[in-house]
This record gives sequence, structure tokens and C-alpha cells, in this order.
Amino acid sequence: MFWTIPTLMTWARIVAIPLIVGVFYLPIDVGTRNLIATVMFVVFAATDWLDGYLARKLNQVSAFGAFLDPVADKFLVCACVLVLVHLGRADVFVGLIIIGREIAISALREWMAQIGASRSVAVHMIGKLKTTAQMVAIPFLLFDGMLFGQINTHAWGVWLIWIAAIMTVWSMVYYLQKALPEIRSRVK
Repeated sequence: MFWTIPTLMTWARIVAIPLIVGVFYLPIDVGTRNLIATVMFVVFAATDWLDGYLARKLNQVSAFGAFLDPVADKFLVCACVLVLVHLGRADVFVGLIIIGREIAISALREWMAQIGASRSVAVHMIGKLKTTAQMVAIPFLLFDGMLFGQINTHAWGVWLIWIAAIMTVWSMVYYLQKALPEIRSRVK
């Protein structure tokens, strides 16, 4: 199950990272760089839904795919957040909150899986809402201009990335609260 279509789509999200970052080093005008990076992010982010759908539809669900999928998502989001911080389009505190939470919750989930309590930190609706806010904010901030001459993507993106950061903290607290009983029962 290492080279299935769904798994290749997941790998594509990881391969996309240096491509998206590299766009900002091209000797072309800023607007074109922003547009290319935005389109690339949207296309590769859409593979997150599509690879899961295809894995189920083609009966190619695998343990490796289940492991790689969230890793690819986290790499893509964290890399783009770092690019946005570097470009001055996102605050460094937003970057620290989002990336710090991803590291902390990934470690928590790993530990909970090792002790057989992974169900207590299963994905919850607050985590999905956080991801949705991030996945809208990031392309808005990558585009960083007027969309259709009407929508100031920078302004909307800044609001959404801060909302995502708040939801990030909220979801981390939620997952930690769910894990706390298991943690307390195992820590001496």
C-alpha cells in the first residue's frame, strides 16, 4: 500500500512544500508569485480530502496511509505558516501557536497510542473547525491582494489566521482535558 494512488497524493503534499516555498524566490512580479503559490496550496490541500475519498472508494486504506496523511497535512500547513511569517503576512505568535500545537498534539497522540488510549484524543469537531479556518486563511494570506476586485484577502486572512490560532489553543486544551484522566492514571 506504499505506492497506491491515495498514498501518492499524500506524498504530493509533502513534495509541494519546497515548490510552494520556491515560488517566492522566482524572478517574477509579486502578484504572480502570490497567485502561483495560492493555486498550488489550494490544489495540494484539496488532495487531503481526495486521497481519503479514493482510499475508501478503491479499497486502498492502509495503516501507512493513515499515518502519512496527517503528517503531510501538518508539514504543508506549518511550512506555509512559516512562509507567511517570513513574508510579514502572519504574526510570529500565530506561527508559534499553530506549530507548537501541532507538535504537542502529535506527541500526545503518539503517547496515547502507545498506552492504548488513542480513542481519548480522536479527532473532534473543534479540530476540524480549526483546520477549516487555517485552510481558508493560508491561501488568502498567500494571495495577499484583492480577489475579484472585491475581497481584501489580506484583511480576511489576518482575521481568519487569528481565529485559527484561538481555535488551535482551544482544541489543544480540549485534547489535553480528554487525555488527562489517562495521563493521571499512568503517571506516578
